[in-house]
Amino acid sequence: MAAPPPPTRSPARPEIQALRAVAVGAVLLHHGWPAVAPAGYMGVDVFFVVSGFLITGLLMREAEQRGRISLRKFYMRRARRILPAAVAALLVISAMTLAFVPQREWAAWFREIVASTLYYENWQLAIDSQIPQRADLESTPVQHFWSLSVEEQFYLFWPLLIVVALWVAARRGAGSVGTVLAMLGAVTLASFAHSLVLTADDANLAYFSTLSRTWEFGVGGILAIVASRPWPGNDRLRTVVSWVGLVLIVVPIVTFRSPEVFPGLVVVIPVVGTMAVIWAGMPPGPLSTARVAGLRPVQWVGDVSYSLYLWHWPIFMFTPYITGMPSPPWLMVLLVVVSLTVAGLSKRWIEDPFRHGAHGIRVRSRVLLGGLAASISVIVGAGFVAPSVAAENMLACEQSQPQPQGRDEGD
Repeated sequence: MAAPPPPTRSPARPEIQALRAVAVGAVLLHHGWPAVAPAGYMGVDVFFVVSGFLITGLLMREAEQRGRISLRKFYMRRARRILPAAVAALLVISAMTLAFVPQREWAAWFREIVASTLYYENWQLAIDSQIPQRADLESTPVQHFWSLSVEEQFYLFWPLLIVVALWVAARRGAGSVGTVLAMLGAVTLASFAHSLVLTADDANLAYFSTLSRTWEFGVGGILAIVASRPWPGNDRLRTVVSWVGLVLIVVPIVTFRSPEVFPGLVVVIPVVGTMAVIWAGMPPGPLSTARVAGLRPVQWVGDVSYSLYLWHWPIFMFTPYITGMPSPPWLMVLLVVVSLTVAGLSKRWIEDPFRHGAHGIRVRSRVLLGGLAASISVIVGAGFVAPSVAAENMLACEQSQPQPQGRDEGD
């Protein structure tokens, strides 16, 4: 008899929640202890595959059940899911920047805060990587928003591809699933080829480019169409595939030390590993990964992974500005605890109410969009005004300082 699924507060599949936990844990380790997880940034690739799988599956189920896809409802669901927590984090980051960061850094920081708010941070960093004066890409508290920007850009065009494919299938009397697979497969292959070529030419640009990352979402989407649910039976095979997938994710994260050739072919390893874990699901048995993946702490971290990703890096970044010294190892452990606490609060009081109307809070769409628009306007406005004020203050300070007196020629 199959073991019952582990308890979780989220309706998401437990293996996907476990993948989210692994992904955000890898990023957290990389930011806090880079020697432990030198390639912890591969956690982002896990997120990309999972997002492609979930979004494509959602869209295809809607097309099957309703005969069409409502783009308005899709984008509204995405707005409820993503924007409230992100905008809240960006408001706090903006306020903390004004309060604790030297004015000489405001221009660089707010340039990226605005880019993150409008979801083009990946392209901002890609551009900066091409400018010699900025090529080092000094850290800011929103630098991690590059991956969220890639994901949002994916959400903009991927549903349109599926809608176009369904329209073409209807016009030609062809099978809708086959047509969608053909179109998504072509885009995925083109993106993968572009990634390989661009990595060889400019790894920084390939790392941040949406065009070179689309294939990672694409393979997740294709998996959602051809194998949306774990195969029944074959428990031993699924167990082996699940463990192999987990190894393919974890081993590169802790061993890979050549970021100059990433993404390239290397990223295929965690991508394939993520697909394997999703395909295998939660196979029953004493040796199954389900024994670990189903643990309550793992499921909880997966449940709060989005908020944890949003908040941990600003917490890490601002602490040295507040304390006036680099964070020692013991403090980093405490900051992880703080990050988990903030993530839990963000999930409960920001994500869930705006997304599901949880805890007796239900926000109308018009009110939500109006509040988000106002908040975004405040952040963008601060991003333009604060650097100008800082520049004027620094100029006034320079002019107020006494100038060195020159000597008379007769002296």
